[in-house]
Amino acid sequence: LFQVDFYANMKGLDISCSLGTALGTNVDFPCNSTGIGVVSLSLAASGLSFLMLIFLMRKVNAAPRGTDEMNKLSELIQDGAKSFLRTEYKYLAGFVTVVCGILVLLYCLDPPTGQTIDGVRIGSCFLAGAMLSAASGWGGMVVATDVNVRTTQAADKEGLSAALRVAFTGGAVMGFTVVGLGLFGISLFFWLMTLGHNDENNKFTYAVDNLAGFGFGASSIALFARVAGGIYTKAADVGADLVGKIEMDIPEDDPRNPAVIADNVGDNVGDVAGMGADLFESFVGSIIAAAALAPSN
Repeated sequence: LFQVDFYANMKGLDISCSLGTALGTNVDFPCNSTGIGVVSLSLAASGLSFLMLIFLMRKVNAAPRGTDEMNKLSELIQDGAKSFLRTEYKYLAGFVTVVCGILVLLYCLDPPTGQTIDGVRIGSCFLAGAMLSAASGWGGMVVATDVNVRTTQAADKEGLSAALRVAFTGGAVMGFTVVGLGLFGISLFFWLMTLGHNDENNKFTYAVDNLAGFGFGASSIALFARVAGGIYTKAADVGADLVGKIEMDIPEDDPRNPAVIADNVGDNVGDVAGMGADLFESFVGSIIAAAALAPSN
């Protein structure tokens, strides 16, 4: 995965797999590394991300939620967002299943490595990318709908500074969720894709090729989550404004307008869940792209 020819040339060495020699060590790294050895650092980093996630969630849960009325409104918004995402993911599951079947069939009929199991490899990577992308969006939505009411309570009782700390902590939860799941998914499946190859010399290159399916799966969910959530957001926003401002002559986001709940649901499924899946796709996509370019000259 690592291009070290330039370093070998600078040192006047004749072999490309010589980073360890060039640095004065006896380890011929990375060319003789095992699959688990290559991803060990990234797996450890994903573990640290999950530990940080637990710490931040404890901080979020320690913040007060406010009055019963505030909690009732928060639960309505969260329930609406969950209902929308369940329906959306149900249809996306059908799409993902069909595309996965096509990929498995194509790669079984014309396997790049000569092994028919290539179809299973690319299909499993595609499914994993789609599932983790959806999980990133769902996790971000759940945290956001929970943190919103806590931020409101902090702003009302303690001021802007306290509210900003609560909101920032909630945003960091989603950030570490995306990073942790991304690193874990890519690292785990890169290692799994290096197993069972007849050509041990090119197993890392084949593994990176299979990871393209992981990025494809993540992109599939991100595309539909962002677009579908965005359409719902705009439709609910416009509907709430038409009814509230024009027909009933009441201010925007007035609690007397029931469409405000739908508007807030739209914000959480489009701007939060959709963005979570989108960020996951961008994060893993950039890593996979860099890994795919690494063997080239």
